[in-house]
Amino acid sequence: MSRIGKAPVPVPGNVEMNISGQEITVRGPKGELTVPVGRGVTVRQEDGEVLVERESDAPEHRAMHGLTRSLIQNAVTGVTDGFTKTLQIAGVGYRGALQGRDINLQVGYSHPVTITPREGIDFEMPNATTIVVRGIDKQRVGQQAAEIRRVRPPEPYKGKGIRYSDEQIRRKVGKAG
Repeated sequence: MSRIGKAPVPVPGNVEMNISGQEITVRGPKGELTVPVGRGVTVRQEDGEVLVERESDAPEHRAMHGLTRSLIQNAVTGVTDGFTKTLQIAGVGYRGALQGRDINLQVGYSHPVTITPREGIDFEMPNATTIVVRGIDKQRVGQQAAEIRRVRPPEPYKGKGIRYSDEQIRRKVGKAG
């Protein structure tokens, strides 16, 4: 049995959850998210917790069991606390600037690169080399951070580029001569 799927999802008092068919709507202080329910999985709410159960031990149902529970947990966390991803810009002359809601990056190209946030995503720049991506949907926050990183991924020789704040760059030795 799925160890992740067995665990109940605690629902705080300030979160309202509506289960209807194959969809769950989670409403909280930061916003509202909709979570799909996988095939072969049933969801019920009791005593301030959400329980996820599956129909059988078929591989498809087992996979959906843990996934559905994780998606519900992420939705509850998102509408209460939200999610953040922090990126660092490294390199001589590499910097970014916030222009309205957009980010303008100067990372070694002949032109500045402008990135517009997805729906439900906000950017914050505490300084010229740090980008904070915030939102309530974990998938959207991660996707937006990955798109920013893709503009100039870190290179292994000097470490220049855009990287996640907790990412370790494996450095290579340069030419021997």
